Amino acid sequence: MSAENTAIVRRLYDQVWNKRNLEAINELVSPSHALQGPNFSGSSIGPEAYKRQVLRFLEGYPDLRWTIEDTIADEDKVVACWTISGTHQGNFMGVSATGKKISVDGMTIHHIAGGKIMDSHSIWDTLGMMQQLGAVPPLGKAKDASAR
Repeated sequence: MSAENTAIVRRLYDQVWNKRNLEAINELVSPSHALQGPNFSGSSIGPEAYKRQVLRFLEGYPDLRWTIEDTIADEDKVVACWTISGTHQGNFMGVSATGKKISVDGMTIHHIAGGKIMDSHSIWDTLGMMQQLGAVPPLGKAKDASAR
């Protein structure tokens, strides 16, 4: 079961994200799929919501590429550790195109049942991406917390 579930997840990243085959979402994602994460806005239920998230990323990064660094599978869950890279050529999360290249790490836990992805919980280095875009200053030396 774990090998089949891992193949489903790998197909999601390969077909949907890297090859831009949005129709594959209907084959891979359950109608009740819930997309969860700290940076998602609007409705996040079902294949159409997943497509909207893909299009939102592609608006900001038309050359976006996902690389699966590792997967861990156990029963009905597959964890994908990934890196995204691309060039910021459009509006993304309120930041206008900068032309800067980014590389960001993250991971997604996918729950799979009946050959479909039922839900996905993602976490990724949004702060690091914003720093790479120059939208947030890099972390500097901490100020002295001693009393004056």
